[in-house]
Amino acid sequence: MVSYQGIFKRYEKKYLLSPAVYEDFLKKAGDRLIPDRFGQSTVRSLYYDTADYRLIRSSLEKPLYKEKLRLRSYGIPGYTDPVFLELKKKYKGVVYKRRVSLPLEEARRALEPGGEEWLVSSHSALPEPGEAQIRREIAWFLSRETLYPQVLISCDRTAYIEEHNPDLRITFDRDIRWRANRLDLAQGGGSLPLMDTERILMEIKIPGAFPLWLCHILDKLALYPVSFSKYGLCYRQYLRNLPDRRVNPCLTAS
Repeated sequence: MVSYQGIFKRYEKKYLLSPAVYEDFLKKAGDRLIPDRFGQSTVRSLYYDTADYRLIRSSLEKPLYKEKLRLRSYGIPGYTDPVFLELKKKYKGVVYKRRVSLPLEEARRALEPGGEEWLVSSHSALPEPGEAQIRREIAWFLSRETLYPQVLISCDRTAYIEEHNPDLRITFDRDIRWRANRLDLAQGGGSLPLMDTERILMEIKIPGAFPLWLCHILDKLALYPVSFSKYGLCYRQYLRNLPDRRVNPCLTAS
């Protein structure tokens, strides 16, 4: 089994780029950046929330602490293919992420009512150090709320790391799209554009300070961080106008 990172603590800064600025950024970065292990991929994230979207509504109020839960795949998985079950927290600008890799069918079981008990007790394969603790953290989060799959957000991503510093990761997301039906990572197609398809979302992820060369490029291109959340934008523009899941829980399977 391929090893993966289960615990993250880092800063994540986002920037919106035009295609021309994107090309200029890569040209100026030169050979400092190399493709990461995923390279080019389609990232699919299924966000879970309460019936009245309490998690994302709270997040949009910009509190000191916020959290969200999602199921993520790279490409369209089969039910026995691995996906990531992720708990993401942010406190005073620092992102803390916990994730475990599970076959999709097992991840779906963990997210069913009462599935948190199975998530903790299942020890069929725990190859990564600390995975049992991560499972307990996610299970505790699941036990606090009744959560529903609320939206599937996809994008086409190109990801790089700094050649001599793999802790620096830079991703570029294009064609960000969403849907609030057929909420299943194993089903493809049928999504709607979330934003201008010409815009590219760049995200810089690093545990500490930006290297000087990167600061110089950002300065030359007059690039400044923006407050941006794919799920948050989708909620503000579309989801808050949809029926409440408590009123119409069949939305999860429509």
